Amino acid sequence: MDSFSFYIIIILLLSFHQSESQSIQSTHLLDLMIRDYTIRNFKLNLNTGITQKIYLPSNFSGIDIDTVKLRCGSLRRYGAKIGEFHIGSGVTVEPCPERVMLIRQNLGSNWSSIYSTGYNLAVYNYKLVSPVLGLLAYNANPDGVATNPYEVNVMATDQNPILIDFLSSKTTDNPNPKATMKKNSSVLCACFISNANTTFSEQVSPYVCKGTRQGHYALVMKTETQKDDHDGGGGGVVTSSTDMNGGNGGGKLSRWKVAVGSVIGSGIGAILLGMLVVAMLVKVKKKAMREEMERRAYEEEALQVSMVGHVRAPTAPGTRTLPRIADDRYKNTHLNSNYP
Repeated sequence: MDSFSFYIIIILLLSFHQSESQSIQSTHLLDLMIRDYTIRNFKLNLNTGITQKIYLPSNFSGIDIDTVKLRCGSLRRYGAKIGEFHIGSGVTVEPCPERVMLIRQNLGSNWSSIYSTGYNLAVYNYKLVSPVLGLLAYNANPDGVATNPYEVNVMATDQNPILIDFLSSKTTDNPNPKATMKKNSSVLCACFISNANTTFSEQVSPYVCKGTRQGHYALVMKTETQKDDHDGGGGGVVTSSTDMNGGNGGGKLSRWKVAVGSVIGSGIGAILLGMLVVAMLVKVKKKAMREEMERRAYEEEALQVSMVGHVRAPTAPGTRTLPRIADDRYKNTHLNSNYP
């Protein structure tokens, strides 16, 4: 009876696991499921540096998985190649365990739509024109896989980047990305960041993208219908060396106009401020000159000082007028008195 109950529980858990897998809508949950299947099916006797194909259950049909175990020092010095990903030499691995397990994902046409809806590409008038390719790194033990796996950060530089070649995709249920794109369309590289944002960049060569760390990448292009508003929930979009107007120059032109207007406005403001400062300085200088003139005029009009004996006293120049005879009668009287 106990054995029968145990088998019933196992069957229920498997059925629940299968239904849960079919209803996966989270990109992070999908990565965890792929990691667990990879660890469970990894061949422990496989030599380091040998790529192994991982076959997922039928409910993950369309997903193509490869994995390889490398020494961390070798990965940093020489780089690696797994599937569509070419990791250049000189990458930084943090933390750097003794062994690193690389898992390459090709989500195909069935599962790539999770990123299209989860990152709201339709809201920003973008659509996928290639399968989503992923590269994730985890710690590994020298004799096998780690019992407590954690994600390892593999970071490259612009000089020695991680190249993603979408034309080398060999998944049978995914059409060649070149065949699904229009000849004159503007195709961009999209990098899906873990914080629900998306960065866009130009291709380094036809259908080859450049990345600076592990993650998920795809080719996108503008849709036919253009929307004026960018409302909607979910993650935002951050453009990198690409404008959001489909490469027609409109966004660049408006930014150029804004920059020129800002420079002109700043220049006019600086000129007006300089004129105001000059006017204030002239006014202050005139006021000082006027006060100096008033001071000198006051000093010049002051009485002169001279010595009278041993005392200094103010003196004035001799400006007293001589007396004048008032009338003739007084004059005659005065004359008669002097000459009897």
